Amino acid sequence: MKQTALLVIDVQDSFLSRPYWDERELPAYREAQRALIAGAEARGAPVVNILHVDDDASFRVESGLVRPQAWLTHQPAATFVKHVHNALTDSGLQAWLDARGIRRLAISGIRTEQCCETTARVASDLGYEVDFVSEATLTFAMTHPLSGRVYSPAEIRERTELVLAGRFAAIVTVDEALRRMARAAELVD
Repeated sequence: MKQTALLVIDVQDSFLSRPYWDERELPAYREAQRALIAGAEARGAPVVNILHVDDDASFRVESGLVRPQAWLTHQPAATFVKHVHNALTDSGLQAWLDARGIRRLAISGIRTEQCCETTARVASDLGYEVDFVSEATLTFAMTHPLSGRVYSPAEIRERTELVLAGRFAAIVTVDEALRRMARAAELVD
């Protein structure tokens, strides 16, 4: 096992102004995300915040919304800004991880099927071991562009787990992720 870094991806105020923002899933997600962060910190795993910047109005730096949501009160080991869907390509994160010998990532944040899933795929391709902590990811209902079928957040998470499992990531609960971090920390010491 290798030391794990917890990535908290795109948990930023930019989403609050998006038309699809829906708070129904937020309480359970927030509880899981906070537990994962607290557990990672207790186990000595670095917690890394990732923020997304692009040309969309609410994701522009000038919007004032590219900042962690207020309920995130931890002090991250580092914060990186990305301009693409994955957290590794253009942010400086990969160099930071490699300089610390970190080869295992726990993925959490917003949106399950977009930046979280894409980060898991790219991380796997780059040789990192990946724990995808689905219950500590948040997404929103989506409508299929051809059929018009509406997919619930639960269905989207389930689909993401299906396509990542065994290929790009281990699908784990918060408790499983924390147990894996603890084992990795013991082996590093």
